[in-house]
Amino acid sequence: SAKNPLIMRLRKLGNDRKTRRVEGVFLCEGPKMLSEALRWGAEVETVVAVQGTELPPLPETVRIVEVPEELLHSVALTETPQKLIFLCKGKPLALPEKLEGKRWLILDGLQDPGNVGTIWRTADAFGADGLILCASCDPWNPKTVRATMGAVFRLPVYEGSLDEAAVLLQEAGLPLYATALREDT
Repeated sequence: SAKNPLIMRLRKLGNDRKTRRVEGVFLCEGPKMLSEALRWGAEVETVVAVQGTELPPLPETVRIVEVPEELLHSVALTETPQKLIFLCKGKPLALPEKLEGKRWLILDGLQDPGNVGTIWRTADAFGADGLILCASCDPWNPKTVRATMGAVFRLPVYEGSLDEAAVLLQEAGLPLYATALREDT
């Protein structure tokens, strides 16, 4: 039912950044994303699928819940939902003590979650070693996760201030290049 605690939790995780942070869990949608999560070893917590949907082999620890299609549509955040949604545990977002590798991307103040996810996916495609998000970028926003098209499970992401990121780059001997689309830049 729409008042089931799991359904209410899914809605809250889909719409509330603070809830995602407190629980350390984020919402994903679709069989392709589930395949990517499983392929890259993400910790899948719960799968909610339309009754009769064929699922890939899942670890025994994953909770599987079948629901009527209308109920899944009421929880999904897309206009034409796929047959399943699932919850994944997010990895810690604290900056590492040291940056490994030579290619890091830092996003500062990007507010559109779709843009964050698209850039994350592009950074993954170009072989970046990691992504650092500063100032209001939300890695677990469902629109961000969807736009990564699976890179959310492959390319590590961290959060910190621009000053902290600059220090880490300097300590690693990596240059910092910046771009901005403002007249005063």
